[in-house]
Amino acid sequence: MSSSDVTTDTTTVPLGDIEPARSRHAGRRSAVALTEDLLVAGTAVGDVRAYDRTTLDERWFAEGTNDETSVVAAVGFAGGVAVGERGPDGGVRLYDVATGSVRWRYDTADDVGAPQKRSRFFLPFVADLAVCGERLYVAARRYERDGDDRSFRSVVYAFEETGDIAWTYETDASPISLDADDGADRRDGRVAVAYNRCPGDHQHGVVVLDAETGAVQWQWDPGTAGQRRVGDVSLLETGVAVASHGDYRGYRLGAGGAERWSVDLATLTKIDDETLYAYPNHVHATPEGCVFVTGNTYPEEGRETASLHPDEHTAFGYSPEGERVWSASVGGFAGEIAASGDLIAVPCAQQFRTRDPATHALRVFDVRKGRCAERDAEGIVTAAAVDERAFVAVEEPVVYHDEGQRRGAYRLHAGGP
Repeated sequence: MSSSDVTTDTTTVPLGDIEPARSRHAGRRSAVALTEDLLVAGTAVGDVRAYDRTTLDERWFAEGTNDETSVVAAVGFAGGVAVGERGPDGGVRLYDVATGSVRWRYDTADDVGAPQKRSRFFLPFVADLAVCGERLYVAARRYERDGDDRSFRSVVYAFEETGDIAWTYETDASPISLDADDGADRRDGRVAVAYNRCPGDHQHGVVVLDAETGAVQWQWDPGTAGQRRVGDVSLLETGVAVASHGDYRGYRLGAGGAERWSVDLATLTKIDDETLYAYPNHVHATPEGCVFVTGNTYPEEGRETASLHPDEHTAFGYSPEGERVWSASVGGFAGEIAASGDLIAVPCAQQFRTRDPATHALRVFDVRKGRCAERDAEGIVTAAAVDERAFVAVEEPVVYHDEGQRRGAYRLHAGGP
């Protein structure tokens, strides 16, 4: 997809019927991926559906294993499609791209443990998938709570194409995202892991691992008080870009984690009698620059606020040297982003404080130029994938708590230049 196109010509495909989302963001429950020939959707009921990229005819359908499981991550891998679940088993599955048959499956609950409760946020969760060469990298976690005390068990896996595990990296922190690359040659490959909460012994928001062996190359932390650390990490040829939850800033780090620059994103700001902030939740970096995306407003004290941070729900584009080049609203909360080269697709869900359905959309940005495409939706947009040929997004129905009106439907939006 050309980064200069404004794309409005799309086709939709129904994904069935699910319970609508409510005003507040309730976590990921859908996923989508692009392969050479397919659009593949993982659904809130655990099904996986594959469609022809050209005709949108259904190629195959794989039924979910139980009604507690949703598919929350998907990526093309080894001539197939790998998916990750939120569910009692925290499963990772690799589907054959031609037939939809399962080549292999691994249950991360065998390592992170069974759920403390059979409710959504306590279920084992595959937080992210990344592919580097002939390996699939997976971050999985499980959450527990005892009164006010939170704890996590998590594992990062390196899977071979056969489903064999090459190595694992375990901590008592909460991984939120992965990035992987081959480096200058295969021996220089890296896997970067972002940890958004560190309540235990592990106290590093970013860990960079050797992709071949799993050995720790270096670690970094914003050095702030509390459990909140990092929302996302993106590898560069040298170093990484980081969205920091600890101090609401964006960082570019060089080799070994040395700080090259940092920028204010949605830092503490006083409005009337409140001090507000918003978490930088996402980052994508290329040789052309870095894009950071911020999330919901929160007050420094308590959870409710009468005001909005001026930099919430915003995409910020920075040059490689750390100069702000552009900024643009993303409309509402983005639970994830998708990226391909210099393109970033941002699925926009509800702005739960203002509840404006006009914000529901997929918005596509260019690292250098800012917004370049947009697709409106009646419901909230919760998952996306993009490549040089097309974008695809998942829309979910929503009912705002103070209206009672159902907006939108569970469906795929597919578009291109």
